[in-house]
Formats: sequence, structure tokens, C-alpha cells
Amino acid sequence: MKEGERIIEVDCITHVYPDMTKVQICGLDFIVNQGERVSILGSNGCGKTTLLKHLLGILVPKDGRVSVFGINPGKDFSKIREKVGVVMQDVDEQILGPTVYDDILFAPLNYGMGRKKADWMAKEVIERLNLEPIQKKIVNYLSGGEKKKVALAGALVMEPDLLILDEPFTGLDPLSRRDLIQILNELNKEKGITFITTLHEVDLVPEMTDILYLMHGHGDLSERGRPDEIFGKFKDLESFNLEEPTLTKLFKGLKKEGLDFGDPLRIDEAIQSIKKHWKDKK
Repeated sequence: MKEGERIIEVDCITHVYPDMTKVQICGLDFIVNQGERVSILGSNGCGKTTLLKHLLGILVPKDGRVSVFGINPGKDFSKIREKVGVVMQDVDEQILGPTVYDDILFAPLNYGMGRKKADWMAKEVIERLNLEPIQKKIVNYLSGGEKKKVALAGALVMEPDLLILDEPFTGLDPLSRRDLIQILNELNKEKGITFITTLHEVDLVPEMTDILYLMHGHGDLSERGRPDEIFGKFKDLESFNLEEPTLTKLFKGLKKEGLDFGDPLRIDEAIQSIKKHWKDKK
């Protein structure tokens, strides 16, 4: 795939669950280009997971259109499954091997790789994610953060073009979150992997997002843009049951006190902004 090439299009889909609950994901078309880091931000229950399950062919829309790599995943996901890695909210449901190494080895063997090549692929991703110390551990005894990394390794072992992550930071401590964000950003920069992440933690968005979608209600995609564009609309965020980012609140408060450092969204941006402000005052 070429960087910038459109790989996903979702056009106003409607899904009806067995209990007759109806979810309609409309407003804006959901579009993802190769190499982008895309986040979907919204409160719990707004339809983020429903959207992802349509991309994976787990759910099939009653109305509307879903295209992933030019394929309708509800009909032919098998044609693109090697291109797509997935880390769902409950990673216990997708960790299948008795040990960490067995679990990571499962996908290559399941896809018909020879044992020698499968071992090489598993060892490469284990090294990439620094899983050597736990590769022989029984998965049931891993911490939540370790399980997330093992699930990520299982998703990455086939070297997918697209990585789909559903609330990957839920239940993780701050250090585990930082490590996971660093790994994802490195994979995006070095290998050009596209990733789509659902989130409800506003402060994580600037660290790992090129394009942000806001979703509220039941599937209303009403904003798309860079994080700085969207977070500039403070009142809009409140309608999504979301707070503005911590740094936004801080620097907004400083402006009221006569200290205008701009509108940084990341710690490194904040540091540079403050340094520049005091340097200009000298």
C-alpha cells in the first residue's frame, strides 16, 4: 500500500442488534488513509466498538457501505485478514496459547507458515516489544499491561498494514500506557502501519493521533480534523460528555491571568512554548 492511499470508507451504516437495539453511524463518512494514526473519541456506549466490528466483518450493516482495502469485510474478510491486526478491549478473549510464545506463534502457524519461519516471525515481534523476559510465562499469570502487549504482539506478528485497537489503554497504569503509545508511534513511523484507536481518555489523543473523529449519542460522527483543530472548540467537547485536555485547561487558565503561552497539547510543545515566551521577554 502507498502512503496516503485511501484504505477505509464507511458511509452511514445502520446495525440492528438481536434485542432490536438500533445503532446508526452517520454524520460524516469515516475515511482512513494509509499511514494515518486515527483516533475515535467518545464516551462509553456511543458506538465506537460497533464501528470497529463492522470494519472487521464481525457485524454486517443492515444499510450503508463499508469498504476496507476495497473489500466488503462483512462478505469477504478472509481476503484481507492478513492485512489487519486487532487488539480488542477484552484481550483475554483473543489470547489463545498456554504460554506467551505459544500465543504469538499461533497466527503464523494458523496461516500455514512453516515452523522455522513462524519461529522467526514470533521471535522478531517478541524482541520488538521487549517480551523476552515473559515469553515462557503462562498467560493466565500475566498482569493487565503484559496481556495487552502479548495481544499486540499477536496482532503484529503477521506484519499487518492496518492495526485496529479498541480502548487499548483501559486498565493500564500510566507507565504501561506510555510504553504502549511509544511502541505504536514507532511502528507507524518506521513501518508505516496505519492504526485506528477508540478512546475516551482525552489527554492521550495528542500523543498518538493525526486525525481525530468525535462521536457522541449513538453513532453520530460529527467532527473530523487534527486534534488541535477539534480541541479548539471547547464547548463542542462538552456536548460529547468529554472534558477538554488537561493542558488545554491549564493554558486557558493562564491566559485569563494574562500569561499567553499559546495552546500546546503535548508536554514537549508546552515546554517549548514556555521557553520561547521567557526568552522573548528577556
